[in-house]
Amino acid sequence: MTAETKPNADIEGLSYEEAREQLVGIVTRLETGGASLEESLALWERGEALAKRCEQWLEGARKRLAAARDQPSQAG
Repeated sequence: MTAETKPNADIEGLSYEEAREQLVGIVTRLETGGASLEESLALWERGEALAKRCEQWLEGARKRLAAARDQPSQAG
């Protein structure tokens, strides 16, 4: 699939901050209304994909923190 057939393909390459910023923008746009039903659905789908990406980043951070806590301290 190309980016043309999969419009949210770019999300996998976003940092947490980028994904969160885009998600905030989508929520704001949906809350203000004025978009067509088709546009609203597309925004909703992208928002869902962005939220999933943020969750992936946060889960990765949790795992790294847990691994760091489990390692013995190297301070002497």
